Amino acid sequence: MNSITAETPRGSIACVGVGMTLGSHLTPLARSHIQQADVVFAAVSDNVVEMWLERMHPDVRSLQPYYGEGKPRMVTYREWVEVMMTEVRAGKRVCAVFYGHPGIFAWSPHKVIEVARAEGFAARMEPGISAEDCLYADLGIDPGKFGCQHLEASQLLYYDHEIDPTGYVVLWQVGMVGNRSIARDGHGGGHRELLLERLTQDYPLDLEVTIYRCATLPIEQPRIRRLTLQELPHAEISAEETVVFPPAKPLKRNRRFIERLAALDNEQVA
Repeated sequence: MNSITAETPRGSIACVGVGMTLGSHLTPLARSHIQQADVVFAAVSDNVVEMWLERMHPDVRSLQPYYGEGKPRMVTYREWVEVMMTEVRAGKRVCAVFYGHPGIFAWSPHKVIEVARAEGFAARMEPGISAEDCLYADLGIDPGKFGCQHLEASQLLYYDHEIDPTGYVVLWQVGMVGNRSIARDGHGGGHRELLLERLTQDYPLDLEVTIYRCATLPIEQPRIRRLTLQELPHAEISAEETVVFPPAKPLKRNRRFIERLAALDNEQVA
């Protein structure tokens, strides 16, 4: 038993989320992982958050410098995985801190956990409050009322996704549509025009949509703007903002299954 313990890698990694609003969204468990780590890597929203992390740990290493002008984001994300795994393989307890929820719109946390586990290291993910969670609260949306579909804007163009206009549709990263690098923030109207063309297959041009960004500092308020769909291509939309589509068609009752459910109820009564 002692020999097995000796051969077991000591290195580990925990990917945690700090939530969206600085300070108020950090869970006690995520804080514990940060404080007990040997090294902390940070992929967060800005320098203010990094400085806040440095108050909890003396060795916080920013992952932001791995971005580069015109550099494909996937190259950067793979470099993140490798730099984190280098410390894990060296026997360190690593904590990787991500903005919001570490498993939402974040390739590297999932990948580094996969790689670490494949190599025999302990790896886990701790959830954080995401922009989706804040969106439901700030816009008063209950996803259980009509249903809620989440799509990334570029995927809507790259793949044959089907939109359900009877429920809410949350379209992420519209400000980055068609953008494969992190540096080119905000594409021109041409990419958005293509997106508009796709969206008008399911929605009228005069539909009112909401552009949303949650608060990231306790002193801030969420940013909520409303405009018509036809205005979307030329609106100022940052990479952090989300476009929310309300239900545009009524729900249709599925009479076939309603009748079958009624028949089952009658059988139980009999």
